Amino acid sequence: MKRKKLNQNQNAMQDSFGRTINYLRLSITDRCNLRCLYCMPATGITSQHHDNILRYDEMLRIVAAATTLGIRKVRITGGEPLVRKGVIGFLEQLAALEGIEEIALTTNGILLADYAEELYAAGVKRLNISLDSLKPDTFSDITRGGDLGRVLAGIGKAEQVGMKIKLNLVAMRGVNDHELLDFAALSIDKPWSVRFIEYMPTIREQQWQHRIISGADILALLNQHYQLNPLTADRFCGPARPYRIAGAAGTLGIITPMSEHFCGSCNRIRVTSMGQAKSCLMSNDAVDLRPLLGVRQQSKLIDALKMVICGKPEHHCLGSDPDSTTPFSMASIGG
Repeated sequence: MKRKKLNQNQNAMQDSFGRTINYLRLSITDRCNLRCLYCMPATGITSQHHDNILRYDEMLRIVAAATTLGIRKVRITGGEPLVRKGVIGFLEQLAALEGIEEIALTTNGILLADYAEELYAAGVKRLNISLDSLKPDTFSDITRGGDLGRVLAGIGKAEQVGMKIKLNLVAMRGVNDHELLDFAALSIDKPWSVRFIEYMPTIREQQWQHRIISGADILALLNQHYQLNPLTADRFCGPARPYRIAGAAGTLGIITPMSEHFCGSCNRIRVTSMGQAKSCLMSNDAVDLRPLLGVRQQSKLIDALKMVICGKPEHHCLGSDPDSTTPFSMASIGG
């Protein structure tokens, strides 16, 4: 399907700090088929009742409103988005919206082998795949029962159909820190982007400070073994600082939400599966869009999203003041 495009600067909206906002992260479900230890407590979370989750047609209205403000990229998240019924049809409709230039999807990969071909045909050309270990036992421990083989099969299928792949690794001291070089090596022969993400204490587990490996430490380790060349990020790029190992087919990325926040270049807003629009993942503030979805005039929805963009904070306070943010599961907001 050929996607309609607008001029990249047309209707582009800036927040009060001069950042151009062109990227929407949209969660379509709070349900997940894994229980990753950095995402939710061991007891899991209580899923929202179906009636509390936005319908697909409501999500399409929100995205259509967002495009009038300059949103050009949409990333679909969860929970795990592939567990929601009807996701392929929704993605096809999303791809048909005027103004959307890129649709990406974040997944844990468990169901990816079953959906890769349909996702590609629906308009999803880029995947972010959470992969926190290359060792079956460690992977099972981190995900509380996940099957690494299924994820690797999904990655292989996605590569086969032509999707661009980013692998996201949450680096955790004492958990998977011994695998950082193994992950970096994946970018040498494969045209993948391997991204190392600092652990964020969103669920406030005990002694969470000991889990964090700073981006500087990760970069120092990589520099000891490889010649890294810094790259220029594109306009849709998220918070990663990109690098390439000399001669490698793929790239590396360092994401530092704790030690060196990337808020100055943040270009995104997000909407949860319950219709809460947030300008910052780490903020307690949100605008409830659900009452506006019953209003026929789209202008009310557009005004609400404008307010979210204009209210975007200069930076989050998680590193300096963790208690300023209420603990939450990433699955409930959209990681």
